[in-house]
Amino acid sequence: MSAKGASSHSALAALVEKQMRNWELAKAQRGAVPEPEREEVEDFIAISRAVGAGGREVAAQLGATLGWPVFDKEILDAMAGDDSLRRQVYASMDERDTSWSEETLRVLLQPDFVRNDYFHRLTQSVLSLARQGHSVFLGRGVHLILPAQYGFRVRLVAPLDMRLARFAGEHGVSVEAARERLARIENERRDFLKRHFRVENADATRHDLTINLERLSTTQAVDIILSTREMLRKDPRN
Repeated sequence: MSAKGASSHSALAALVEKQMRNWELAKAQRGAVPEPEREEVEDFIAISRAVGAGGREVAAQLGATLGWPVFDKEILDAMAGDDSLRRQVYASMDERDTSWSEETLRVLLQPDFVRNDYFHRLTQSVLSLARQGHSVFLGRGVHLILPAQYGFRVRLVAPLDMRLARFAGEHGVSVEAARERLARIENERRDFLKRHFRVENADATRHDLTINLERLSTTQAVDIILSTREMLRKDPRN
């Protein structure tokens, strides 16, 4: 592992460890929850976004506003590929957590899902994180992994020219180079969802809210997400 890779791994490990401590503290503060009243997963927001739409900024501000950790593609990929990171999460799970996680995995990893080690570990990581505490998830099909009756699912989009300009600026490349890379990443995401979930990413019905960020700031988008989420929590029939 390179020095840069080792540093990145250490940072991810520290983040996961810190979150374990925060969740343990929260559990201690609220006391034991009777088993019949406990939900399958803690409350979460799962964000799916078009490349270059600004999803990372929205997720970060949501996490800061709610006081929830943000688990993005990089962190989830790292957990799926590193046994030691996943063990930090499993160490905080009790027998009920482990049993629920194993049973849910058996349901998810049916023939309709393509089985491979990476997807199994990714799914296991997401289920374990969502079982332990409130979270904001960004990418990796989390909106399809977690139980549909829980959480809040958001899709963020923006016009292509806006996304190209943002991507080019963030990565220091020309607009034409950005166009090629953006198309490649979108194809990879589309293939990931088709391969593992047999769905099209463009299906808006799989999200509770879709936001076009063309004329909205990050703060405005966060306000819309939180207000809509609260409205649905008060009256889920809306």
